[in-house]
Amino acid sequence: MRRALAVALTSLALPSAALASKPYNDSDLLPSPVVDKSLIAHQHAKKVRKAHAAAPSTSVAIPAHLAAIAACESGGNPRAIGGGGLYRGAFQMTYSAWASAGGTGDPAAAPMAEQVERAQILYAQAGPGPWPVCGP
Repeated sequence: MRRALAVALTSLALPSAALASKPYNDSDLLPSPVVDKSLIAHQHAKKVRKAHAAAPSTSVAIPAHLAAIAACESGGNPRAIGGGGLYRGAFQMTYSAWASAGGTGDPAAAPMAEQVERAQILYAQAGPGPWPVCGP
């Protein structure tokens, strides 16, 4: 039995070329470091909060009727895009509605102050018509 075990162990031995290619190192026996994803997420959130706190305030006074429309249309998100890309910005304007109020480019890329300004112009031109579901 001992002899069979010795023969079996000898047949499992690695060739000497394989051993010579990589020197033995005690660190090979250490477990790999475990990455705590919750700690990484916490650190990322902390950086985001810090950056957000350092950002200048961009609060914009919005008339109540327009604030209600923006809340209904996009949850007040100035970068919102809906309807497969057709409706854009806090007021979910189409490109044609945006242009009719004097806007150029993408409504969702415009600052909130400009979106409010364009919504006021559009509301003065057409009333709540452009917002059939969310208009007052």
